[in-house]
Amino acid sequence: MDCINAKFVSQKISKTRWRPVSSASLHQPDIFATGSWDNEDNKVSIWSIGEHGVSNMDDEFEGDPQLLCEYKHNGDVLDLQFLDQERIVTASSTGAVTVFRHHQNSQTLSVAQLWDRAHHYPSDDAPCTGLVCNSPEIVTVGEDGRVILFRADHKGVLRTIENADSSTIHAVTFLRTTEVLTVNSIGQLKLWDFRQQGNEPSQILSLTGDRVPLHCVDRHPNQQHIVATGGQDGMLCIWDVRQGNVPLSLMEAHSAEMWEVHFHPSNTDHLFTCSEDGSLLHWENSTNSSVPSFLQGGRNTSVISRSAVALGSGNQSLTSGWLSGDSSKGHLETTHMLPNQTLSVNSLDVLDQCLVCGTDGEAIYINRQVPI
Repeated sequence: MDCINAKFVSQKISKTRWRPVSSASLHQPDIFATGSWDNEDNKVSIWSIGEHGVSNMDDEFEGDPQLLCEYKHNGDVLDLQFLDQERIVTASSTGAVTVFRHHQNSQTLSVAQLWDRAHHYPSDDAPCTGLVCNSPEIVTVGEDGRVILFRADHKGVLRTIENADSSTIHAVTFLRTTEVLTVNSIGQLKLWDFRQQGNEPSQILSLTGDRVPLHCVDRHPNQQHIVATGGQDGMLCIWDVRQGNVPLSLMEAHSAEMWEVHFHPSNTDHLFTCSEDGSLLHWENSTNSSVPSFLQGGRNTSVISRSAVALGSGNQSLTSGWLSGDSSKGHLETTHMLPNQTLSVNSLDVLDQCLVCGTDGEAIYINRQVPI
């Protein structure tokens, strides 16, 4: 925790995202974006923790985030993703989807594209609750139960799945270039294939028993059939969309709603979660096993492993240890990444060894030495 910088920004931060770093770059990420919520004027802001011609004040520590530019955002920022190194897409509580362009020479932001009221009810706005980008495609979901496919620089809507859900869809992630997975407020995951016509999902997975709302989802970077979800009960769930319709591992993670879950993009035996309970957890496979322990139902406060049908002998994938339901081969260590918090940690992002998160305490926290 000695490596953490805190920046108080006088606005509740709903989303934080690192700008992508080109694969050829040897530099750590040094630019990130934030979105705010529940403020009189909400903003999209671009920050730097590197040398970008921004003068350091005497009372600011080296490594403190410096504001590069900001733009007023209509409504709460409910999601935010970089489309590429210059463009940022936001989801608004007004139902709008906006593409901002970051002009790096002048350090300004401008609106490049706006789909106003993309999500809506017949006579009212419906919040756009989540989005995912795979440039140039953008997929959004909303409280109106719609899944919408856009393409940057294309004015119209490419595809709308009407009535994709009768409940609120909270988050979405790409599984493959033509497939997305959504999570909703009654504990369901739904798989959508844009190659198929019609408004029916190709697969539905769900938590058994109570219909606990799911708030977040992330796909394993290397194993596209593995996803992690978190929801209202603070549980971390690991799913294999090829194996049955229930989660294969359930782990007690937080004492309140889990707002985001992220696999580390390149070191996939590390995973991060944040919560309404004010905590940010780093989940680490502490064995030398080639199978990350959270795919084995590892040791934690409480772990429920569900055995699944064994894979065929010819398919020795990363997940074979997990599917056996044998948790004795490894264990999981969790580390609290923040000092004691009382207010919600709403968002996190991790890239290389750099972690950034935003809170309802009107603070941004940065750690540039995450032990990966």
